[in-house]
Amino acid sequence: MNVTYLVTKTHNKIFLQLLSILIVMLTGAGIVAQDRLDIQQVKEGLHVITGPGGNVGVRLTSDGVILIDDKFPQDFDEIQSLVAKVSDLPVRYVINTHHHGDHSGSNAGFLQVAEIITHKNARDNMIRGNQEGLPRMIYTEETSVFLGNVEVQAFYMGRGHTNGDSVVYFPDLKTVHGGDLLHGTAPFVDYGNGGSTRGWVGTLNNILSLDFDTAIPGHGSIMDRRDVLSFRNQMEAVRARMADLIRNGLDSRDALERIKDSELSWTQAEQGLFMQRSIPGFYDEIFEEIQ
Repeated sequence: MNVTYLVTKTHNKIFLQLLSILIVMLTGAGIVAQDRLDIQQVKEGLHVITGPGGNVGVRLTSDGVILIDDKFPQDFDEIQSLVAKVSDLPVRYVINTHHHGDHSGSNAGFLQVAEIITHKNARDNMIRGNQEGLPRMIYTEETSVFLGNVEVQAFYMGRGHTNGDSVVYFPDLKTVHGGDLLHGTAPFVDYGNGGSTRGWVGTLNNILSLDFDTAIPGHGSIMDRRDVLSFRNQMEAVRARMADLIRNGLDSRDALERIKDSELSWTQAEQGLFMQRSIPGFYDEIFEEIQ
């Protein structure tokens, strides 16, 4: 049967929009393969998988692979494929830095082949959120994974992004994976799950007490120690600005606009989650502190 299409510019635009929606739907169903992710070396024996979702740390050892976070549910197969490019050995452990689905979404898949470890509070947050793939192993203050003569340490250093953030430390490589305690654009304070900017400053100071020169953030490019220090300093500066505004009569309804400052990049990132979702809780937090 021969069918002739009269394709106008408008028709073509609609067709492309529908095709994009169809591809997204099929990709989510696992029908269409799509290279969404990339893997890069950070240091010898340590890689990072980037792309949509949280940055995944990939620590290679002679007895297997330790992952830090595992992105979204649909990323399980691609993460496994990327790991296979740098190691012939399987993933043995996954450490979740926190509960958010863009960092722990592939837990259900990895539980079939590996053990998953997270902080107790993070697991509690997963339970409250009815998430799949609950870790079978938790810790409260610190723990270590020993595999193939490599030690990977995980610390709970205090509240910040949530109440259950893990800081993962590779002592032999002088590198940390901070999860969303570190962010390349602007942080999100998850007040609904125990987030706190006051606690975050202390947690960042605890991170800076470690001997490291390289840091993998939850989102964004690889950092060095100076970047982490700058992140801490901006957290303090943003807190001070909000406190000053409140002391001078700032109403919560005006906080989103008044917090903006050309010297504070977080407040200039209007599409970032700090400005999009954190300001109401941030106002309330600072207001309570200065009463």
